[in-house]
Amino acid sequence: MSAAPEPVPVPVSGAGPAAPPPSLDVRGLAFAYPDGHQALYGIDLRIERGERVALLGPNGAGKTTLVLHLNGILTPGHGTVVVGGLPVAGRHLREIRRRVGIVFQDPDDQLFLPTVAEDVAFGPANFGVAGEALQARVHAALAAVGMAEHGDRSPLHLSGGQRRRVALATVLACEPEILVLDEPSSNLDPVARRELAEVLLGLDTTMLMVTHDLPYALQLCPRSVVLDDGVVVADGPTRELLSDPELLGRHRLELPYGFSLSP
Repeated sequence: MSAAPEPVPVPVSGAGPAAPPPSLDVRGLAFAYPDGHQALYGIDLRIERGERVALLGPNGAGKTTLVLHLNGILTPGHGTVVVGGLPVAGRHLREIRRRVGIVFQDPDDQLFLPTVAEDVAFGPANFGVAGEALQARVHAALAAVGMAEHGDRSPLHLSGGQRRRVALATVLACEPEILVLDEPSSNLDPVARRELAEVLLGLDTTMLMVTHDLPYALQLCPRSVVLDDGVVVADGPTRELLSDPELLGRHRLELPYGFSLSP
């Protein structure tokens, strides 16, 4: 007696490939420092691929503590952090630190080699990229920030705005899943501020921008999250949140004098 034929799977109408995971999925994140200070209380934050989100809040709100969980520098007391579908934990940390590109407030924290090109090559080389592939990464990253002609220059001879863009290039060269910007507009003159904004708006990388600069948040990020005392207190369209004076006042946020939210 012959064996019965194996059943043939019937395609499900309308079924397609699974949607990619979000760039960032934080669930129930709580953290206390060794001295007992509770910095975060059950943070939930989901950022989809390609989103640009501003993280707002007064000093001491927990913003830096949250960011330090994204690449595994800090370990949650409770909850989970997942970047591009990969848990921020243990054996994944090397890849997580490539996926989470943090651009620090002070470019001096990222620029330390004799030339711009060497600084930009340092990150991807550390992750195993070499030869022509490395050179291509460096060229693409510098071109993305408008600094392609400055590869042979010393970072010490660049303006503040140029140094900020080179620091951004050092992170972009690693092809991160999510770009985390710490106060990107601080200490920039108006021209450098505008030039950086144009660069950032031209990127298709998922972005989390930590800032006190509310007009910059409005310019760059359609969505904002307000963090205060370790809790997410608001999450929504940036213009709506900045149009709520009671919300801003309650959480020690302030628009510049005379700034208009009119379109």
